[in-house]
Amino acid sequence: MLHHIELWVPDLPRATRAWGWLLGRLGYDPYQEWERGRSWRLGPTYLVVEQSPAMSAAEHDRMRPGLNHLAFHAGTPADVDALARDAPAHGWEPLFADRYPHAGGSGHYAAHLADSDGFEVELVAAEVPVNPRELR
Repeated sequence: MLHHIELWVPDLPRATRAWGWLLGRLGYDPYQEWERGRSWRLGPTYLVVEQSPAMSAAEHDRMRPGLNHLAFHAGTPADVDALARDAPAHGWEPLFADRYPHAGGSGHYAAHLADSDGFEVELVAAEVPVNPRELR
């Protein structure tokens, strides 16, 4: 089981707004707060955003080696739709909008979002509605 994830961010207030909203909607609770960081917890797992003075660059690039995205269980397809609809007002932009909600394939229902700092999340539905055209 995953213990925690720590994301180094260039702007803590901006990251706190975007990640705090998303993680709250996914059931995470605020966990820790300190001068340069915040965390949210769900069960034994927590996610940290920190503006560390030890960062060697000012930006994240999901297209470089390293972390591409985090994928979260996000409830039903209706839950995913609601998150995707509300996300832009909280600092998240849709990715692959022309293929929403099946950018990962016809049997995969998910929203792909990126925050202002380039971190991508994939919000995955637990249930995938059947497309009647695929049954033929």
